[in-house]
Amino acid sequence: MEEPQRRLEPGAFGYALKRLFLGKPLINAQLTHERLSNTTALGVLSPDAISSSAYGTEQILVELLPYAGLAAFSLVLPVTGVILVILVLVAASYRQVVMAYTRAGGSYVVARENFGPRVAQVAAAALLIDYIVTVAVQTSAGTVAVVSAIPALGPYSLEITIAIVVLLCYANLRGLREAGRPFAVPTYLFSALMLVMIVVGLVKALTVGLPAYDAAHLPGAVPVQHGDGLIAGATVLVLLRAFANGGSSLTGVEAISNTVSAFRSPRGPNARKVLVTMAVILGVLVGGVSLLAFYTHATPYASGYPSVVSQEARAVFGDGWFGQAMFVAIQASTALILYTGANTSFNGFPFLASFVASDRFLPRQLTTRGHRLVFSNGILVLTVLAVALLFFSGGTVTALVPFYAIGVFTGFAMAGYGMTKHHLRLREPGWRFKLSINLAAGILSTVVVGIFAIAKFTEGAWLVVVVFPVLVFVLIRLNREYRAEAAVLERITARGANPTRYARHQVFVLVNTIDLAVLEALRYGNSLRPDKVTAVHFVIDAQAAERLRARWEELGMKTGLRLIDVPDRRIARAAYTLVQKAIAEADRTSITVLLPRRSYAPLLGRLLHDRTADRIARVVSRIPQAAATIVPYDVQTRIRTLMPHLPEERATAAVERLLTRIGTTQKAEKAELRPSAIAELRPGADVSIDGRLQELALSEEDTPGPVLTAQLTDDTATVALEFSQAHPDLEPGQVLRVTGRVSEGTPLVIRDPLCHILEAAGEEDEDRSTAE
Repeated sequence: MEEPQRRLEPGAFGYALKRLFLGKPLINAQLTHERLSNTTALGVLSPDAISSSAYGTEQILVELLPYAGLAAFSLVLPVTGVILVILVLVAASYRQVVMAYTRAGGSYVVARENFGPRVAQVAAAALLIDYIVTVAVQTSAGTVAVVSAIPALGPYSLEITIAIVVLLCYANLRGLREAGRPFAVPTYLFSALMLVMIVVGLVKALTVGLPAYDAAHLPGAVPVQHGDGLIAGATVLVLLRAFANGGSSLTGVEAISNTVSAFRSPRGPNARKVLVTMAVILGVLVGGVSLLAFYTHATPYASGYPSVVSQEARAVFGDGWFGQAMFVAIQASTALILYTGANTSFNGFPFLASFVASDRFLPRQLTTRGHRLVFSNGILVLTVLAVALLFFSGGTVTALVPFYAIGVFTGFAMAGYGMTKHHLRLREPGWRFKLSINLAAGILSTVVVGIFAIAKFTEGAWLVVVVFPVLVFVLIRLNREYRAEAAVLERITARGANPTRYARHQVFVLVNTIDLAVLEALRYGNSLRPDKVTAVHFVIDAQAAERLRARWEELGMKTGLRLIDVPDRRIARAAYTLVQKAIAEADRTSITVLLPRRSYAPLLGRLLHDRTADRIARVVSRIPQAAATIVPYDVQTRIRTLMPHLPEERATAAVERLLTRIGTTQKAEKAELRPSAIAELRPGADVSIDGRLQELALSEEDTPGPVLTAQLTDDTATVALEFSQAHPDLEPGQVLRVTGRVSEGTPLVIRDPLCHILEAAGEEDEDRSTAE
């Protein structure tokens, strides 16, 4: 008697690997949206903006020192002052955005609602570019903080940065959520330490004085102009370039407007409070770092490290044990907030891409949630583009900044102009004052974009100037394709939804050799109930064709076999001619061409078969009365069915059991659930209950569904437990504490719960006997 074969889903090997690396798949019911309190939202949504204070001042000095010399440390203050004025204006503009548009999307939604979807693609392109460059800049700046503390890692900066990007990608593919207190810690830690450094530094500067670096004689520092730099180097172009670099300090201001829907009610007022708080913190930190640079003459280095902030920390706290501890703490918090700021793009980019794709301006694949309920395709696209940008730029912040602020300020401008149109349309109370703020923010942001495009053109801004309009064109072009497809569908359905009825139906099965795939295609062809099924072999090799004919007769195949000579080896053209001739021979005849394909894993399949079937299908499908269908036969699954105990399946199951226990334990500890009565359970609730295990049932090996089911009872009711993995430690009669989520059912069901044995089976009876 044959041993029962294990039921195996198609593509099990690839799926097993996916489960191993990404974890168990999540179901749609587990897609939750956490509402953030103002305190948590400030920490979670602000790292991109607040962390830019770590490199904004340094980028101003990078442009000023080679031309203005030591006068750069005086000029950095007015340049910073102009940037802070723009910050106030942009923040005031976004205060209105978060009140008027409480859905996610920020400047894209503002532009779409006020100018239409086509114009909104300018904002979409700006935000998408911004997210890509944010990943590159934030991770690069975070690595600078690391190598400033550990200079020996300096030569490996690019490798470290790329590794961080890949790690963030992997974490987000596993379903990393940018919400909750852990993600808020770096923001508060960095802000607190920087404020301490600024306050202590300014107090020392105004009392005992701060040590100053000799900027002109630091080995490895950026070149410093000698002589009267204030006169010789402070030209309008240099100042504009310095201002353009410093504009990177304002990146991330729009982050809160992109996620207003994540706030607790009332969303608009709460988002506005957090936005103002973030802007104040950012302004204080940027201004404080520039003031300390003025006093300490902290100088940027050509290699990017040590950073200006790290030099200021050394000057403020000194070299003692306390100073060393503060230095390490500041560098660690800087790296943490910068890497956390990069992670915001891994949440923002896929969501925005799915939003734009749902408007039919990007491929539909970007709207699909993956294995762990995240937009996996968007995450992968972002990772590839960010890594490519890091390779292209060498991974230095100075090289990346020219790519940065054009997208950022274009988004600011679109939000300002969109809100201007909004006020003109609604004319609500006080609309004139609000309009003036939004219009001023839009115009000023447009001016900044122009300054960047001109002043930084030769340093890399040309790439964004070229890519930006191309990206907008591509978005609109994709939309035109989708609209054309929809128009054709409407035109066809307008003529009548019923398909044309043909008098005759003929099926051709294209045969290259006799195997299981061909048999499956013949079986499928006959199931279509055609008037005639014909197997067709295009003869390229006469000897192979003769062997096929002999084998066909030997097996007694009931389907007729046609051999058609193709001397020029153009099989797709031969198939087209065959179908055209068949249609011409009989009026009102439909033709179906079946193309058997042996299916393997994607990579293996590419190696083991070519794409001839795809080419034939494309050509045949152009004929109005014909259809081509590729009939796959999964060879790999058939092979794996005969080998039920492959090692990757066992390894994956073991890892999943371990991760499930760890994850459920942490969840239970975090929730601190008190045991509930079973009668009080409600579907959808996370609960902890105590009860006696009344019944256990182990399913048969080839039966679909849970591997193990159980009945848990207490004094009030019974609940069902379902397990996808075996639990050999469970026995009827045990008293358990069960933690998990309640699902619908009769009785209610808890799937894959965490079980803790409170009392062994029969223990109560033993205690009772002892007492007697």
